[in-house]
Amino acid sequence: MIAIEKSSGNVYADLGFTNANEMLVKAQLAAKISEIIRSRSWTQQQAATALGISQPKLSNLLRGQFRGISEAKMLDCLVRLGREVQIVIGPEKATEEIGHVNVMCVA
Repeated sequence: MIAIEKSSGNVYADLGFTNANEMLVKAQLAAKISEIIRSRSWTQQQAATALGISQPKLSNLLRGQFRGISEAKMLDCLVRLGREVQIVIGPEKATEEIGHVNVMCVA
């Protein structure tokens, strides 16, 4: 019998990564960048030129290897792809629990 565990919603946290929240945010941003590039039928070289990064760095990003690429650079990529990026800071939590970052993509 195979044991099944319920996910926390963050695969990186489930795997025990210390920077799980940051990795999840980067994965979500990379997925959106990839989706936009695919929808435009761009080659990696065309996309890299438009994004102002090298093709090898873009290739790594699209394969989920985004170490060395900051969240700020990924947000810049989305802006260069014609997307509006908004950062919203919510109200203080009622508990002493630390906050977290969510990525929400709107059509």
